[in-house]
Amino acid sequence: MDKFRNKFIEEATDNIHDLEDALLLIENDPEDKELIERIFRAMHSLKGGGAMFGFDSLSEFTHHLETLYDLVREGKYKITKKLLDVTLASVDHMKALLANDDLDSADLRTIHTDLSLQIRKLIDKENEEKQQLIVDEPQTDKSKVKSYYIYFEPDIDIFSDGTNPLFLLDELHTIGECKVFAHFNKVPEIEKIDITKCYTYWEILIATNEDVNTISDVFIFVEDQCKLEINEVADFDITENDNIIDQVSKLTEERTDVGVSEIQSIIKKITLSEKRIEQIEETIKKKGPLPSVKENVISSIRVSSGKLDQLMNLVSELVTTQARLSLFAEQSGDSELAAIAENVQKLSRQLRDNAFDIVLVPIETMLTRFQRLVRDLSKELNKDVVFIAEGADTELDKTIIESLTDPLLHILRNSIDHGIESAEIRKKLGKPEQGKIILKAFYSGANVHIQIHDDGAGIDPEKIKDKAINKGIINKDTSLTKKEILDLVFLPGFSTAENVTGVSGRGVGMDVVKRKLIEVRGETELDSEINVGTTLTIKLPLTLSIIDGLLVKIAHNYYVMPLSVVNKINAVDHKNVVNKYNNLIVLDGEQIPFYYLREEFDLPEGEQEREQVIVVRYDDKEIGLVVDEVVGEYQAVLKSLGKMYKKQEIISGATILGDGTVALVMDTNKIISRFSQAKLNV
Repeated sequence: MDKFRNKFIEEATDNIHDLEDALLLIENDPEDKELIERIFRAMHSLKGGGAMFGFDSLSEFTHHLETLYDLVREGKYKITKKLLDVTLASVDHMKALLANDDLDSADLRTIHTDLSLQIRKLIDKENEEKQQLIVDEPQTDKSKVKSYYIYFEPDIDIFSDGTNPLFLLDELHTIGECKVFAHFNKVPEIEKIDITKCYTYWEILIATNEDVNTISDVFIFVEDQCKLEINEVADFDITENDNIIDQVSKLTEERTDVGVSEIQSIIKKITLSEKRIEQIEETIKKKGPLPSVKENVISSIRVSSGKLDQLMNLVSELVTTQARLSLFAEQSGDSELAAIAENVQKLSRQLRDNAFDIVLVPIETMLTRFQRLVRDLSKELNKDVVFIAEGADTELDKTIIESLTDPLLHILRNSIDHGIESAEIRKKLGKPEQGKIILKAFYSGANVHIQIHDDGAGIDPEKIKDKAINKGIINKDTSLTKKEILDLVFLPGFSTAENVTGVSGRGVGMDVVKRKLIEVRGETELDSEINVGTTLTIKLPLTLSIIDGLLVKIAHNYYVMPLSVVNKINAVDHKNVVNKYNNLIVLDGEQIPFYYLREEFDLPEGEQEREQVIVVRYDDKEIGLVVDEVVGEYQAVLKSLGKMYKKQEIISGATILGDGTVALVMDTNKIISRFSQAKLNV
């Protein structure tokens, strides 16, 4: 049972996330019927699943909320800001109930009671208005009801997750008059029966005042675990047409292949005149053919995060072993072994790429939290702010996504609190009263860029510089570029906020943001214009596990550079890179600044006559890095350097070569940034 409860918690978490997302979307389009239906279905799933797996508080609480949105679905209640505020607060409470359905906490019980009361008041208000109007409404003829034919064939393994199809048939009886015809022709011989399998299927006639959506909702938990067909067959009262039931019963007893067309034919013959039949047939022709029975095709499966981590670890070990095999094959001189090693290399690369695709997660999985933060915080600060996301289908390694959420939330808080002005100030500046925050994600080579832009007040460089001077971070005479001044906001304890609030201004935050991003090899760039806005760009690698690298050698040490940043490689004479004025070299007719890594790494000067200049991309420039030798391309499985070397930045990790030698993985951007700063300080 615990396994089923855990599975429900996973599915309920997804339903709550989907519910929250739909609520944020419907705020901009309250009349969207598809969104209303999506909200109702999520609530219905939570209610039914909660009752089935012992989450009684969650089920009861969601039941009242579902009742309220059933009124919305029927057009009897309008989507209002008050309703959405209560519902979003209820969504937060549902998350808490998943963790503590027994309401052990006094604070949780208080919230539960308060929200339940607010929901009941909204329902009671609608009922009072309904009672006032009912006197003036014409009475409908309740003897006329719609009748439907239902074909319901559960999958043979439907019992495996705790589903009992008979409960669904019972629920059908609560919404109308039913006649159920069970079929047992698929039951095997008694010695072959597996009691964990479902062999029975049903045909049902139901007469009800409800519409087809209400009937579909009964099967909402099993719609992907069954063959289901629901068709309206006639307008008649099943309780007053015993002749129809008798004939249908007789037919289904004699045969097991009775379909909707034959049942429709029986009903037509008994209940309708020839003229009426012609009218209905003409209507059916206009509507087109009835929908076919839904096929149960599994297009995706749920996999635990732990299994994905294990998969990536195994792939990483395979890549390391493959490198060892390739080296052994090369040293042995055996051509057949070399061919096998080459095939293994191709297969391991394909497996690696497929494993990468599996662990990549779209950025849109984070958007609901961001939209909710913008909505709630702008309301708290009495600001009108709209959040827009572009490129939400851009994918990143799930490990990076997990580490990225909190930094992005902090950046958004700063944008709303410090960036976006009040409506009055924006109006005076000639801006729209509604502020705008845009999150844009896109691919750039082997990296993903995420930009957060607001059209707010911007950052004043002079104000930042004055603050840095007052704090003793820089000297008054220090000359800094605009970019260097803006980068000061990432220093520990630096803040330009005038007042400490519950949102920001304690001098803690942007340095933590940068440190979190460095942990996932991310880089940050800040750009801002006064009264125009601020843009913060985050550059991230697609994955943290394995990279395509360029293996190089300096002295007796091996290093790996990410292949994605390498533009070209040139062989040069040793004399052309030693003691070179301003560290400039001409390559292909173009002057390229370079760093001699032997010197920068404090290694003794070598005796080699020729060396290699690897030209890499750095921002929008090209920089050369001089090494002794280029060994070749290499798939590097990244390993952490451990806590002892956690604070250093220029080496992003290590990898094990085929012969067991350890090679350090360079972060070329950090290396160039560090050495450039060192030159400036000399």
